[in-house]
Amino acid sequence: MNVLDPQWLISTFGFVGILAIVFAESGLLLGFFLPGDSLLFTTGLLVAGSRYLPYPLWLVCLLVVVAAIAGDQVGYLFGRRVGPRLFRRPNSRLFRQENLHRAQGFFDRYGARSIMLARFVPIVRTFTPIVAGASRMHYRRFVAYNIIGGSLRGAGVTVLGALLGQVTFVRSHIEFILIGIVLVSVVPIAIELLRARHRAHASAPGVRPGPGGPGR
Repeated sequence: MNVLDPQWLISTFGFVGILAIVFAESGLLLGFFLPGDSLLFTTGLLVAGSRYLPYPLWLVCLLVVVAAIAGDQVGYLFGRRVGPRLFRRPNSRLFRQENLHRAQGFFDRYGARSIMLARFVPIVRTFTPIVAGASRMHYRRFVAYNIIGGSLRGAGVTVLGALLGQVTFVRSHIEFILIGIVLVSVVPIAIELLRARHRAHASAPGVRPGPGGPGR
């Protein structure tokens, strides 16, 4: 659970760790399970409370945005280089074809806007820039939507956490707020595991009916 605990991550790895996670969840296939929104929100809370992060909010937001944009750029270039071969890669403990196909469906549905919208969708945001690269999306258009999406989410969620961190109730109950954030960050992963289990169960071959008819 420590890996999913934003406060533990921040207190252990500091600001550099935050930037590395923001980059990884956008640019590396291994980053899909990392806490994204909860980490940024907690970052804003801790900046407002001057805990672990003695930096001005504007600097934190700027570097978070840069890390987010750089992560998507790497994802795009990776997808452009690897291309269709990625869709033939076998499943492993850290890679599932269904996540890639979900991002492909998201990209097909929203087109170029998916680069911006996917920023707010866990798991999908990790694979969408890769799909965009594999699909040979126009690079300048990708860069434009990447900058918009990275700025809106990177700065927006962090500033939201900082603003709420100045509320007396939130500041007085920050430990409970952080526990709630951890629980919320687990929900998307739990839902994804349940969906995967349900799909695996549904795709399992059924019992063939015997000669006496169904169920016998």
